[in-house]
Amino acid sequence: MIITRWQASLPPTKENLMMMYRMEGLAAEQESIPAGKSVPEHRHPFDEIRTVISGELFVNVSGNKLLLRGGDRIVIPANTRHSYHVESPDEDCTSLCAQRIY
Repeated sequence: MIITRWQASLPPTKENLMMMYRMEGLAAEQESIPAGKSVPEHRHPFDEIRTVISGELFVNVSGNKLLLRGGDRIVIPANTRHSYHVESPDEDCTSLCAQRIY
């Protein structure tokens, strides 16, 4: 798992993030997790690359719990158990997600 925290004072725009993904040869899709909702534990046969656009996302990767905010990025290796949760009762979390297949 690799985490990159956004260091600038303003979070990046969706367009900025899409450009960064394209420069890496990744095709990203926007995903939204509603306020108060969870995505149960699962795994994939590919690396998952996710960057938060807005809101906050609690991520549990094999028991390691992290909070991601606007601009923060996580790379979850293939076949790694992970789940997501949006704790805020009134703010959805929007992120970009891409897959890296080897």
